[in-house]
Amino acid sequence: MMRFVPQPEPAQWNARCRQRGRTWLNKHPGYDRPYDYWTKFESDLCQAFRQMCAYCVMVVMKADMDHFVPVAHLKRKGKDEFAYEWRNFRYGEGVLNQRKSDRLILDPFEVQDDWFEIILPSLQLLLTDKVPKSRRGKAEFTLEKLGLQDGEVVIRYRQKWFEMYRQRKLDLNGLREVAPLIARAVEQDAQKGKDWRQSTPPVGQSASTN
Repeated sequence: MMRFVPQPEPAQWNARCRQRGRTWLNKHPGYDRPYDYWTKFESDLCQAFRQMCAYCVMVVMKADMDHFVPVAHLKRKGKDEFAYEWRNFRYGEGVLNQRKSDRLILDPFEVQDDWFEIILPSLQLLLTDKVPKSRRGKAEFTLEKLGLQDGEVVIRYRQKWFEMYRQRKLDLNGLREVAPLIARAVEQDAQKGKDWRQSTPPVGQSASTN
């Protein structure tokens, strides 16, 4: 994980989601699940998270609008209206979102960039000693429940982006755009004299020194 900065809500969010949602809640006090007025803003959330999953911090094929504080928790605490608040949504890869389910996990908005690191070439995600004691338990819980350390889904994505970099199909700037934690690990290894790129670029491509 890494820190994401909250972005302003879309211009039409208040009228088309928040206000409609509050009206719906008032008419359905015994609801099972709030009516979905938010999905029409999926492209806005995708852009707010730079097309990356908020949890695995990579560009993924499909992600969902995830209620970070789950609806079940909101209902129990009498905060139903928060289901329609922009600041309660995170962009989450589909399988990871399912694994999260109704659990409360570490918030990408409070994570600091030096709390997690990718180890090469295993591509495992580990906690660093920079994680405060007050957040370490939740950070460990998040790694386990979402499978962020070495789960099949995240490893498959990491292998894809890392191999594209190694085969020189992506330069370092490109890797930063799609998998910034891997790019940081590559840079750190480069400072130690380790270059993970294949020595011969693909046919028709020149070697990049970036």
